[in-house]
Amino acid sequence: MNEIKKYVTKKELKSYFKKLYPICRSITGDGFRKSLGIIGKIVDLEYFKFKTGTNVLDWTIPKEWNIKDAYIVCPDGKKIANFKDNNLHVVNYSIPINKTMSLNELKKNIHTLPKQPNAIPYITSYYKKNWGFCIEYNKYKKLKPGKYKVVINTNLKKGELIYSDMKILGKSKKEILLSTYLCHPQMANHELSGPLVWSMLYRILKNTGPHKYTYRFLICPENIGSAAFLHKNKNNVKNIIAGYVINCVGYGNEFNYKKSRNGNTIADNAAINVLENSNFKFNILNFEPWGSDEKQFCSPGFDLPIGLIMRKTYGGFKEYHTSLDNEKLINFDTIIQSIKVYYDVLLSIENNFTPLGKIQYGTPQLSKSPIKLYRDIGNYSVKKMELSQLNMLKILNLADGTKDLLEISNNSKFKLIDYLDVVEKLLKTKYIKRK
Repeated sequence: MNEIKKYVTKKELKSYFKKLYPICRSITGDGFRKSLGIIGKIVDLEYFKFKTGTNVLDWTIPKEWNIKDAYIVCPDGKKIANFKDNNLHVVNYSIPINKTMSLNELKKNIHTLPKQPNAIPYITSYYKKNWGFCIEYNKYKKLKPGKYKVVINTNLKKGELIYSDMKILGKSKKEILLSTYLCHPQMANHELSGPLVWSMLYRILKNTGPHKYTYRFLICPENIGSAAFLHKNKNNVKNIIAGYVINCVGYGNEFNYKKSRNGNTIADNAAINVLENSNFKFNILNFEPWGSDEKQFCSPGFDLPIGLIMRKTYGGFKEYHTSLDNEKLINFDTIIQSIKVYYDVLLSIENNFTPLGKIQYGTPQLSKSPIKLYRDIGNYSVKKMELSQLNMLKILNLADGTKDLLEISNNSKFKLIDYLDVVEKLLKTKYIKRK
C-alpha cells in the first residue's frame, strides 16, 4: 500500500473527477478531446487518429459529433430536458432539430425509465440518424397536451476518432495491456472510475521499476476505439501476454472478475490469486461475448489474454446507464482499494515464473541450509506449523517444471506476492531455479 499512498491521494482523485464529470463525451468530438487533455496532466498521452469513413475491422468510423445545446420548451414557456442541466437529457449522437410539435409527436422521441421514475436514462444512436430526449418518468407523466418547441443544436461532420496508446518500457518486449474507455457523458462509476484508476496505475508504474514487462496503456472510445487499435496493431499484439479492461471500479464492496476467452491465462490466474486471498467478497465470471472492450480483444483472430476486474458488473447496479450514477455514488476510498488490487495483480505477474526443483529425488533437508528455512525444533502438528513453512513445502513439492508460481499458489490457496521472500530464499539457497 506504500506505493499507492506515495503516488495517489483522495484530494487529487476528487479534483480530476470534478473536472471530468460535467463534460459531454461521446465516441468522437470535442468532449472526448477535452477529457483526454485533462487525463494528459497525469499520463504522457500519444494520440492516434482515424478519419470519418475509415474501415476498422468490420466497423466504420462515423461522423464526428458535437453539441452546443438542447432543450424542450413546454406550452407554458417552461424549459425542460435542458442539456445544460444534465448531458444525459439528449440522446447521444442526436441529429440537429428545431421544430414545434404536438405532445403525441414528441413522445415518440422521449425515453424514460418507469421503474426508476427519478432517473434520466442514457441512450445513444451512434450509427443510425436519430434524435431524442431522456427525462425522468415522474416529469414525463406531468406533460400536458399542447405545442412543444424542440431544439437540438448539434453538428455531425466529417472528422476523426482519437485514441491514445502509450508504453512504459520494461526489460522484456512482452507486454501487459491496461485499457480503459472515456466516452460516456456525465456518469461516475461506469465512466470515470476506470480512467482514474488507469491513470494512477500509469503514474505508479512510470515512477517505479525497472519492470520485467512492458506496460501498454490504451484509452479509447469504447468498442469502436478498441476495434481501431486492433486494426492498426493486428500484426504486433502477439506480444501481449496479459491485460485488463478497467472500469466500474468506484462503487461496491465486492469484486467481479470476468475471465478471458481462454479462461486459463496468466491474466486469469493472477486476478483470481489476488481476489481469492483477499478480504473482499468476489465472483469469478466466465467469458461472454458482450460487455466492454474485452469482447474485441478476445474476439476470434486475436483471442488476447484480456480479463476484466470490476466492482459492480455492467448492468449489475440499478444506477447503471442513468443519471443516478453520479458524484454521490462514487467512493474515492473504493477507487484507492481498486488501484491496490490492480497493483497487486500486476506484481503477481511481474514475479511469476516456472520453478524447477534442483533435488530430483526425495525432499530436501531444509534445516541444513545456511539461511534459516525451517524451524529448529520439530513439531508434527500441521496446525502449529508456520504458514510460510507449509507453503514453502508446497512450492518445493510442485516445482516440477510444469507449473508456474501462480498455478502453484492458486492450487495451494496462498497469495503469491505475500510469499516472494520465501521464493527468493529458495532461489538463493538453490533449491529451485527458474526454468
